[in-house]
Amino acid sequence: MDELHGIFDTHAHYDDERFAPDREALLASLPAEGVCAVVNAASDLPSARAGLALAERFPFVWAAAGVHPHEAAGAPADAMERLRALLAHPRAVALGEIGLDYHYDFSPRGVQLALFEQQLALAKELDMPVIIHDREAHEDTLRLLRRYRPRGVVHCFSGSAEMAAEVCRLGMYIGLGGAVTFKNARKPLEVAAAAPADRLLLETDAPYMTPVPFRGQRCHSGHIRHTAAVIAAVRGMTAQALVDQTRENACRLYGVPESALPI
Repeated sequence: MDELHGIFDTHAHYDDERFAPDREALLASLPAEGVCAVVNAASDLPSARAGLALAERFPFVWAAAGVHPHEAAGAPADAMERLRALLAHPRAVALGEIGLDYHYDFSPRGVQLALFEQQLALAKELDMPVIIHDREAHEDTLRLLRRYRPRGVVHCFSGSAEMAAEVCRLGMYIGLGGAVTFKNARKPLEVAAAAPADRLLLETDAPYMTPVPFRGQRCHSGHIRHTAAVIAAVRGMTAQALVDQTRENACRLYGVPESALPI
């Protein structure tokens, strides 16, 4: 496995309790793994605050604030006002993770839809990109993306290459992670091969979606090199060239100057 540098992990959850035993040490080790930037995505208001606290301590970490569809039913009535305040933080670069999850249905679908629309409207008001979760909710997700036309990324993309093409036509980005390395990864590989070069992002979803050969272990941003190698192979390019392109894309989306990154 080639050594890579300048890796931008566009989606991780380092506030997750699975990192509690060694969070600080692990984050401090990431630059030596070639990681120059991480966006920590939120699942609710407390995790958004935790992500911003990490971004204050680590200069290569930025944060997103948003309410995940799993947590939609528990969102407070003043969630938009609280998010507006959190997103004013200088280390906040996106509204997320937001969207729809019709696989688990931990929150009623009507509640998910209402909160998703509210957060899309807030992102438009604030002119901030969104980080979108879409699991088995492609039709409703696309319908709302067409209506609101946000800037942002559909993370851990699980749709078809045809859906990816439409998402890109809407001006959004495609986030790909460890799923491209899985044994039956036909659709993710088709998307990885076909997505426009300037619309592709690398991510881990750490501690989830750990790539082969580390399946079953906790994921971290250092594992992204395995994802990059697989995507680069199906695109006929080097892994470093892919890392460089996706870093440029991430900086463009999140408004992070490359000159600010420890590459």
